Amino acid sequence: MFEKFRKFETELAGRPLVVETGKMAQLAGGSCLIRYGETEVMCTATMSAKPREGIDFFPLSVDYEEKLYAAGKIPGSFQRREGRPSEKAILASRVIDRPIRPLFPKDMRNDVGVVATVMSVDPDCLPEITAMIGVSVAISISDIPWNGPISGVSVGLVDGEFVINPTLEQREKSRMAVTVASTDKKVAMIEAGAQEVTEQEMFDGIMKAHEENQKIVEFIKQIRAEVGRPKVDFPSNDPSHEMYEDVERIAIDDVRKALDTDDKRVRDENLQPIYERVHELLDEKYPEETGKLDDCLYKLQKFVVRRWLLDDGKRVDGRGINEMRPLAAEVGLLSRVHGSGMFTRGQTQVLTVTTLGPISDAQMLDGIDNEESKRYIHHYNFPSYSVGETKPSRGPGRREIGHGALAERALVPVIPSVEEFPYTLRLVSEVLSSNGSTSQASICGSTLSLMDAGVPIKKPVAGISCGLVTEGDRFMTMVDIQGLEDFFGDMDFKVAGTKDGITAIQMDLKIDGLTPEIIKEALEKTRVARNYIIDEIILKCIPAPRAELSKYAPKMLTTKIPVDKISEVIGKQGKVIQKICAECDCKVDVEEDGSVFVSAIDLDNAKRALLMVETIAKDPEIGSIFKGVVTRIMPFGAFVEIAPGKEGLVHISRLDMKRVEKVEDVVNVGDVVIVKVMEIDDQGRLNLSRRDALMDVEGLKPEQNSAPAPRRNRGHEFKNHNRH
Repeated sequence: MFEKFRKFETELAGRPLVVETGKMAQLAGGSCLIRYGETEVMCTATMSAKPREGIDFFPLSVDYEEKLYAAGKIPGSFQRREGRPSEKAILASRVIDRPIRPLFPKDMRNDVGVVATVMSVDPDCLPEITAMIGVSVAISISDIPWNGPISGVSVGLVDGEFVINPTLEQREKSRMAVTVASTDKKVAMIEAGAQEVTEQEMFDGIMKAHEENQKIVEFIKQIRAEVGRPKVDFPSNDPSHEMYEDVERIAIDDVRKALDTDDKRVRDENLQPIYERVHELLDEKYPEETGKLDDCLYKLQKFVVRRWLLDDGKRVDGRGINEMRPLAAEVGLLSRVHGSGMFTRGQTQVLTVTTLGPISDAQMLDGIDNEESKRYIHHYNFPSYSVGETKPSRGPGRREIGHGALAERALVPVIPSVEEFPYTLRLVSEVLSSNGSTSQASICGSTLSLMDAGVPIKKPVAGISCGLVTEGDRFMTMVDIQGLEDFFGDMDFKVAGTKDGITAIQMDLKIDGLTPEIIKEALEKTRVARNYIIDEIILKCIPAPRAELSKYAPKMLTTKIPVDKISEVIGKQGKVIQKICAECDCKVDVEEDGSVFVSAIDLDNAKRALLMVETIAKDPEIGSIFKGVVTRIMPFGAFVEIAPGKEGLVHISRLDMKRVEKVEDVVNVGDVVIVKVMEIDDQGRLNLSRRDALMDVEGLKPEQNSAPAPRRNRGHEFKNHNRH
């Protein structure tokens, strides 16, 4: 029998927050329609009846679905249907996934599917925040075992004041955009982009958001108390205590020896015979649960690593708790690319390549928000060989998209504006070797690559991660975690920024949350490490962006023309601009505000194209010299086009250094000649002179018997002059 319709209301950041249950999607395990302002998201959570066989992880899927009707848009695809999720939708899914996943039982193997469908968008009320709260409600009132609820809010810093869930106008002014999720006690997730805010400002903003989250957590608890279903039991997948003790007795000493190395390959080679020996001795005793023997070995490795860290302050590779692995940086590795930089930290190595393109290469976006394009694009690739495995490449997954977006967010604050550097930038980070924190290595490699490409970034950016191990009230943090410390630890706290402040944060947790003390310590440790990387590694490799672009990079020139002249520059059916591009081997982009961007590999071609555009859009100055093409010949002179659609008359008396009897004796249609602008009459018509141009450019002198100059404004000379 279906549940009765219920409606729950509260207020969040001065706007109504409404949760409706018992009306939609009632066959799901838990469902609600959540309204925040005029943003409306339907959230569902469903669990399979039986566990999935043969897996050693909890199978959770989180899907955030953007429906373009929510923003009153029709999809731009050929079929006019929503296709694969946008990058923003994937990032929203990850932001929702990270705080809810650690709160599920780790030994559960039943599939759980969470879906948040955005059905209406109010630009002042972020749909991903609304969806996160709605998902928390849906799981809380379902029969799915879960140690929630959580709440999430966004916090901005506007005019020195922290603002919870800032409006669209406030977000445009804010120095930070931080999403914080919390349980009733701890901070469960942090995702941040910022304009070089200090560690103290970031900490205070996180705590402000955490305080606000507590109110919504209590609101969700009230909903659960009234309409929540009893949680179901599930078959635990944990190995028995007896099995674990058998494995520990056989392998504990060998595992300690195997893990005690700084080389991932050696460690894996050392562990392989231990796995074989355990199976050889125990498969017969546990014939139905041989797969759980591997789980016991995993737990045994985790036990060893965590005891080393907590009890002995020892790391598997022998480093100090606040010591980074060996660091190296190199630039200019590839000959033909526009910029390249490689950053190595221990056995983690990332090569980033920068490509510069015209503004028209900016990525077009088709989403439910107001962002339609972006000129800075960051892609991140994680091939299987980087971890010593082999599998076919299927394109970027959610992890690759998330890490690319993190690096992009970290570097955006230092990218020069389009007015300062009129290029589209695409960076590609290729992970060559991975043993922990490749996303932060990609940020360091990207700074190197941008500087190698000659991009005038405002400051270098570096990234570093901080790990965590907890036991009751005890905790310890360590900087620059490698793969093993990530797998067996409780946190991967990634922080990127300049020496003046933080530009991005991403926090992944395996526990239910962090205390303020842990957050503060992690921020300080990453600050010290980040500054060391910038001073001692990046700036010693390349002290400043290169003064000149690569000879293979397009050269970009810009100008601004009157808006009412745009149609003349483009021409009917684009013929004028196409002619400029063909003649100058360049690309010309004209924006709606009259901004013109000219790009060409050869700088002289770019200058010539820019001159053509300016000549069409603005009257040429008297005395300026142009290279033009003879378009028509008349008895009294020749018409010369100095730019597409812009021509003037060279009177026969000004055709040559000597007297000319017949125009055809000097020039013919199609000839390229240099001319000088002598006069612009009151109707805007141009009087040109080839003779004066030759005198100025080649230093020639006219013969004494040359004809006198024509009288001013001789109207009959323009009788057949079809002006464009």
